[in-house]
Amino acid sequence: MAWDQKFEELLREYLPFLDGEEPLAPDTDLRDCGLDSLGAVELLGSLESAYDVRFVDEALSLDTFATPEVLWETVKRLQTAGL
Repeated sequence: MAWDQKFEELLREYLPFLDGEEPLAPDTDLRDCGLDSLGAVELLGSLESAYDVRFVDEALSLDTFATPEVLWETVKRLQTAGL
């Protein structure tokens, strides 16, 4: 599932080790690209605002923020669930 441009732009703001020209692959390791715990919290808030969702407790795990694909699927699932 491909994500939208807004998602990628938001995500890239929190990935200081990912070069702007480097493609963001679905399986990119977000921690290897510089996403730390503070960045994850800030990213969570940005995603909640941008997509009008709330990350419920079961979505608040390191696994959710492991790769762009997992994170995007979580956002889409929360939207579908109306959370």
